[in-house]
Amino acid sequence: MTTETDTPQATGSCCSSTGSCGEGAADAQAGGVTTVYEVKGMTCGHCEGAVSEEISGIAGVTSVKAEAATGRVTVASAAALTDEAVRAAVDEAGYELVGRA
Repeated sequence: MTTETDTPQATGSCCSSTGSCGEGAADAQAGGVTTVYEVKGMTCGHCEGAVSEEISGIAGVTSVKAEAATGRVTVASAAALTDEAVRAAVDEAGYELVGRA
């Protein structure tokens, strides 16, 4: 099970009229940062949603994909996030940030 949360983009959707992410997606991620974290304690879709929701609240985050099966959370953001900000969000959701994967 996975949960992915996309925060709204000021520039509109990155997807084409066919529903595929094409050149707009590259533009939306240009200059952005993707980081994978390991989170301890996620066991189901509810856990994934809770972690995704809290991390999505960090300024600059553009998308979050949490996977309970692997304990990994992939975060895309406009700029690098501090580990402290991610740790605080994961703690608020009730889980433990192990570190970067």
